[in-house]
Amino acid sequence: MVSLPENLIDLPEHRQEEHVFVERRDAGEVLARMLVEKIGPESVILAIPAGGVPVACAMAHHLGLDVDVVVVSKITFPWNSEAGYGAVAQTGLVRLNERVLARVRLSEAEIQEGIKSTTAKVIRRAKTLRGGKPAVDIASRPVILVDDGIASGTTMSVAIEAVEQMNAASITIATPTGHLESIQRISRTVDTIFCANVRSGSMFAVASAYENWSDVSEQEVIELLAEI
Repeated sequence: MVSLPENLIDLPEHRQEEHVFVERRDAGEVLARMLVEKIGPESVILAIPAGGVPVACAMAHHLGLDVDVVVVSKITFPWNSEAGYGAVAQTGLVRLNERVLARVRLSEAEIQEGIKSTTAKVIRRAKTLRGGKPAVDIASRPVILVDDGIASGTTMSVAIEAVEQMNAASITIATPTGHLESIQRISRTVDTIFCANVRSGSMFAVASAYENWSDVSEQEVIELLAEI
């Protein structure tokens, strides 16, 4: 493995390994142990739904911190709901991946429709996932931004920009697993990255870090956040 960013804290014994965690809550507990002596009580955890929420809630339980969501959604292709060409955040921030768009045939009208529908989805989710509770005020507070993994890094990069717009005092990334190339790029934009399982190679998949992997529903997110 090539050199790691200086602001990355990982678990060397898990580099390049697959099936490191039982499931997302287990991964959150691992991250909590990594962070416990390195953060202050004023920190707030922000989860990227949906997969980041079980990780973040497990962390919040062990660390005794406030937890909230920062809603970011991929702008997906009309023919593939898993792949995307950009992302939208709850602050209204829109970022397009020009490298991806250069390789596909999408009209400007299709791109704009994708942005419009994704924006509507993000606004709805930001309102409903909290179950009516107000958003946590993160202004001037250290933020720990959590997802269940970092693959291309597009969603995380947009989330970082959104948190910056909300005037966080500092931004720390905490993720169970991540692709080294994306971590290297993201590391330049945040204070610290905690990633238990760093992997490289062309066959990276977030799901490969987990023994049990399934989609997280919006109802599960609402219930998890209501428990905190």
